[in-house]
Amino acid sequence: MAKSKTVQDSEVTMTEMVLPNDTNTLNNLMGGRLMHWMDVVAAISAQRHSNCLVVTASVDTISFDNPIALGNVVTLHAVTTRAFNSSMEIYIEVYAEDIPACKKEKTHQAFFTFVAVDKSGKPLRVPEIVPTTPKEVELYEGALRRRQLRLVLANRMDPKDAIELQALFNNQNTDKA
Repeated sequence: MAKSKTVQDSEVTMTEMVLPNDTNTLNNLMGGRLMHWMDVVAAISAQRHSNCLVVTASVDTISFDNPIALGNVVTLHAVTTRAFNSSMEIYIEVYAEDIPACKKEKTHQAFFTFVAVDKSGKPLRVPEIVPTTPKEVELYEGALRRRQLRLVLANRMDPKDAIELQALFNNQNTDKA
């Protein structure tokens, strides 16, 4: 196992076209199909980072505010933002492009968590990640807070042990004083 990797080592871009079989009765991309594509692109990113088999552990909120129409080209971009012991946080951005209209917009974003495992499903250690750009550093620094929030919401961490979350709320209270 490598001691560390960069965010760029895990970068994945996947492109799909929305076809009739992918749509709902309003001729928009079905949410389940988009979630499937997001899971695939995130899994590839996690595998690139860990060089292991990976399984999906959690998915943060995916809001369906912007529909993606039949015929649009969908680009999914995923990177591993931070690695913990055996888990990795993956950030995904989704863009929809209407090529004839020359229109492209960001439609979705989400954080997925994957765990590296061996063939029997036992968790494996993953390399550390080294952020190099300001955006990568911002995502890296926020990953511990997001992880603690996920664990608290899943009843896998006592809220009083979520030090990063407490610091976040304590800083907000200090700013108001």
